[in-house]
Amino acid sequence: MAEIQPQAASAHKSGKRRAKKMSTRIDMTPMVDLAFLLLTFFMLTTTFAKPYNLELTMPVKSNEPNDVARSKAMTILLGKGHKVHYFFGLNAPQDKTVAVPELKTTSFAADGIRQVLLTRMRQQPGLVVLIKPTDESKYQDMIDILDEMSITNQKKYALVKTTPADLTLLKTPTL
Repeated sequence: MAEIQPQAASAHKSGKRRAKKMSTRIDMTPMVDLAFLLLTFFMLTTTFAKPYNLELTMPVKSNEPNDVARSKAMTILLGKGHKVHYFFGLNAPQDKTVAVPELKTTSFAADGIRQVLLTRMRQQPGLVVLIKPTDESKYQDMIDILDEMSITNQKKYALVKTTPADLTLLKTPTL
């Protein structure tokens, strides 16, 4: 462990007697052994955080079109700068009998799109959400909106390609 080794005494000058200076040498081997034992113990007994996986159920591919009723649809457009644009119904400019949808903008905050989804789900029980990421949106926006679907317990939602009609709706100025 620790040893005390005396140093050789030097020649006495002027007759004063001095105490012998002892040098100490500490053996670090037991401390290093203990550190490695503790390190291996904690490495072997620790459980790491398990990654969270979001489960997506993909529909079976079929040749039949999957039409969504206009009254049960909500379309979410992911825009530039982490903005969330949404409207109720479908954007069908070829159908002249249906009015152009009113585009609203919100954010990913808890009082943003989450409250809109929860309110709409209470009003419309069979709600189908169509998520349309634009070229200007970020990948994180898509992950955030999928998290919101999971948080709000939305059962039916789909990732859909953005149509040119949706892009023109985004470019129109709001009043």
